[in-house]
Amino acid sequence: MNYYSLNRKAPDTNFENAVVKGLAPDSGLYFPKEIKPLPKSFFEDIDNKSYPEIAFEAIKQFLSPEIPEAVLKTIVEETLSFDFPVIELDENISTLELFHGPTMAFKDVGARFMARCLGYFNKNNTNEVTVLVATSGDTGGAVANGFLGVKGVNVVILYPSGKVSDIQEKQLTTLGQNISALEVDGVFDDCQDMVKKAFLDETITGKMQLTSANSINVARWLPQLFYFMFAYKQLHNKHDDIVFSIPSGNFGNICAGMVAQRLGLPVKHFIAANNANNVVTEYLTTENYIPKPSIATISNAMDVGNPSNFVRIKELYQNNFERLKSNLSSFSYTDDETRQALLEIYERYNYIADPHGAVGYLGCKDYLKTNPKAHCVFLETAHPTKFLDVVEDVIDTKVELPAQIKSVMNKEKVALQISDYEGLKSFLLNTI
Repeated sequence: MNYYSLNRKAPDTNFENAVVKGLAPDSGLYFPKEIKPLPKSFFEDIDNKSYPEIAFEAIKQFLSPEIPEAVLKTIVEETLSFDFPVIELDENISTLELFHGPTMAFKDVGARFMARCLGYFNKNNTNEVTVLVATSGDTGGAVANGFLGVKGVNVVILYPSGKVSDIQEKQLTTLGQNISALEVDGVFDDCQDMVKKAFLDETITGKMQLTSANSINVARWLPQLFYFMFAYKQLHNKHDDIVFSIPSGNFGNICAGMVAQRLGLPVKHFIAANNANNVVTEYLTTENYIPKPSIATISNAMDVGNPSNFVRIKELYQNNFERLKSNLSSFSYTDDETRQALLEIYERYNYIADPHGAVGYLGCKDYLKTNPKAHCVFLETAHPTKFLDVVEDVIDTKVELPAQIKSVMNKEKVALQISDYEGLKSFLLNTI
């Protein structure tokens, strides 16, 4: 599979180069040249396929021929070493739990998949690769865990000071080995801007190979399409008109779902559930895409004022606004509404959600007002204990810590504080 830059000022490249480079030379995101639909029989027979079998068939076209099929099967099996249960709350609403991996966040799949792809490409390479990643919450921990100890790979994670939860911070600052954490005096957008600037800085790229593990990287982004197929397998015999409500920050997850739909997955519609960072919600109302400074909320992984992956979504629809709007709805919610949703989910269904899932739940409720026959699945993207203070305060109940969280609670945080791009540049040139 070849990939092209969405800025269209760089040469096409293959999967390996797209992964290793992260961004195209013209700063564009890479996008597959072709998306070939799977045969209809694939979905008709999905009940007889295991999750690794589903994932392998769904993604192999995007990696061929750079990763041999036998290697890809191993990568998929190692990546999907945990469950993805759908919990039905009532006849119209379910939740897809994506937090059963090692860092208890949906990003475990993409991080583990990308780490194994990069490890394969780097197995006979004496040169080191530096993975540079910005995080608004869960990406940092998932990437740190996924790449921990991978040969020839250094990981540098930038996160906004005071704007990730205590547990999220522990997960990305306590591992050591080949993982470094930089605590940035700013917001997520500042972290993301620094990462993008470093990729264009020839004084850095002339001395080291940089790549990104944010969802701008095709190996982090594409495996997220697995979730939607796994949910369909669990629901299609009971429900028609399946709709997904995705808590959306950088829009990689929902874009991957749309790729799954393009592969033939029988999904009726998508909902982008936003917090106060509502650039896309406003775009679908006004047709004007206007990035804004990000706003801090209790659903911090979605605090993105200029979602990188939305350009991929527009590409999927050939920049046709009406086509996109026919397949995508978007709603925006305040922190107060999110808290009310957390309490409602707990009292009505005896289910404990996290703030991001609560935003997704609100998206379901709004969509169902005008589409009462749909079955809406909201993505529960992180375990509620990753946002312990908010969740326990709202539901007034003590939530037991799972083993994955307990294992990092008493570890010592190690992070370098920086305030600007020069701090990042100095670290990369003098430390890595």
